[in-house]
Amino acid sequence: MQIRTFTLSLLFSMLAAGQAVAHDYTAGAIQINHPWSRATVTGQPAGGGFLELTNKGADDKLIAVRADVSATAELHTMQMDGDIMRMRQVDGIALPTGQTVELRPGGYHIMFMRLKAPLKEGTSFPATLVFEKAGEVKVDFKVEPAGAGAGSGGHEAGGHRH
Repeated sequence: MQIRTFTLSLLFSMLAAGQAVAHDYTAGAIQINHPWSRATVTGQPAGGGFLELTNKGADDKLIAVRADVSATAELHTMQMDGDIMRMRQVDGIALPTGQTVELRPGGYHIMFMRLKAPLKEGTSFPATLVFEKAGEVKVDFKVEPAGAGAGSGGHEAGGHRH
């Protein structure tokens, strides 16, 4: 009886740990993978938010983000304007059927504007993603080192790729 109780306890612990490590969410047919942000320093007015969105249903669009860590959250893109890289706010980010869209440094991303406090490495913060068709979903952004994702075109942290 004690072995059975121990085995069940161990199984439930492993399941809970697996869910915490997975760091994935869904909203309707949209799969949301690994929301993360870079650590910021005191006085830094904004921070970036990054994640991967896979649409397994009809065309949709990410239209807004809400988070208590900042006064506002905006959807942005980075584009070349001649020889200058410019950041611009966008009204939404299209999520075509069957496609994966990566919000990453140097591309589409979320800007958490007028941060209320620095984003500290190793912590996380909640945010709500709002989709045109799939509705709203709450996610947690993990705060990673200030240089995470730099120069990779993808997200890297801790020596491994997510």
